[in-house]
Amino acid sequence: MTSGSYAVPTVLFSRDHLPSDVAARRRTGEWVRIRRGASIAAHPAGTDAHERRDRELRAALVALSATLGPHACFSHTTAALLWDLPTWGTSSRIHVTSRSRSSVRRGAPVARHVALVPDDERTEIRGLPATTLARTVADCAMTSSPAEGLVIADAALRSGADPAEVAALLTRRSGRRGVRLAREILACADVGAESPGESLTRLILLAAGFPRPTTQLEVRTHLGTFRADMGWEEWRLLIEYDGRSKYAGAELETFMREKRRADALVEAGWRLLRVTKEDLRDPDVLVTRVRRMVRGPIPHTSRPALRLP
Repeated sequence: MTSGSYAVPTVLFSRDHLPSDVAARRRTGEWVRIRRGASIAAHPAGTDAHERRDRELRAALVALSATLGPHACFSHTTAALLWDLPTWGTSSRIHVTSRSRSSVRRGAPVARHVALVPDDERTEIRGLPATTLARTVADCAMTSSPAEGLVIADAALRSGADPAEVAALLTRRSGRRGVRLAREILACADVGAESPGESLTRLILLAAGFPRPTTQLEVRTHLGTFRADMGWEEWRLLIEYDGRSKYAGAELETFMREKRRADALVEAGWRLLRVTKEDLRDPDVLVTRVRRMVRGPIPHTSRPALRLP
């Protein structure tokens, strides 16, 4: 199990500096305010909006941790952030779980969850109290959308989460709101999904009634063996999610390498459909494109495993 290799920015507390200095440094952009009485140094050049949000939120957790009671810990999507799990559509709201609401001082901008967190379901990440990886997956799957829940569950499996442990946690919560959805998310989770885009593409296909695709499907070609993000052997159909990082760096060289790979797959008798972030915004169009590429009948599924929100 890993909680990622990110670094938490140093928190600069206003109480340690003259008010005029704090105001001046924030005004010039040298410091960035993360919450009342706390700042961090300006973000490094080239930091995108998502990275800025994560840096500020992690630093805010450090500042907030001093106000937590002894039985409180960060949970839900906040714990997912500490575990360095990618999220989809997550707000910057901080989640804290404790056996009493008084464990967090009033005025803190947090979502308070009143529940017991046994010792075997809590840990420390970068010195911050948080739910274990399995507990984090269970909490997120019960309270998040199917999309966010599946993105987190897939990433957690890649980070070493034990699905049996998550299932046991859900069994102990039988009858509670969100458990049924969480079980469906866990059943659909796949360690082979390597990005949120791949998880969301698979979710759209499952929600449309397609049979579960095989992730990291190996295909032999005259150039060697390649792995596709997902696909169905019976239809000789491959789905590739194209994130921007795939083409970063030497763009022409990377593009030509991807083209040779795609040509080799087609020559080996496979059809290839590429999906981008923009395609995920219109699931119906994506589903129609996939159906048009299917060779043979599509098994009818009376009830999709997961539905889109």
